[in-house]
Amino acid sequence: MPRYEFRAEARPRFLPEHSSPERGIYGFAYTITITNVGEVAGQLIARHWIICDAHGGVQEVKGLGVVGQQPLLQPGESFEYTSGCRLATASGSMHGSYFCVAEDGERFECPVPLFSLEATAVGGAAPSQGRVLH
Repeated sequence: MPRYEFRAEARPRFLPEHSSPERGIYGFAYTITITNVGEVAGQLIARHWIICDAHGGVQEVKGLGVVGQQPLLQPGESFEYTSGCRLATASGSMHGSYFCVAEDGERFECPVPLFSLEATAVGGAAPSQGRVLH
């Protein structure tokens, strides 16, 4: 077991009620679960996200904590939160990392693996990009 290690898992979802495809706005939520799989308690201090849309647009987000919190996790404990973002395209991706500090002062990073953001309509179909002619 590593001495200092957090693991992050992401569960994204499309938010049609916060989207306006005709205006190029696609809303997404993502739920992140962060688990301390190390041997030492640690605190999440800051976040760093890279958010990419399908046209190559990139947003970089940095800040203290997550959803206004800087959780302290004992070995085996988890913290879960939900946040969101908007894209100009129906698909994209996110990845990033958390900067953490262990209770003994050691600094470490927790990577957030790349995950896809995919807009789907009710029933799982992709949103229409034009008219259907019969």
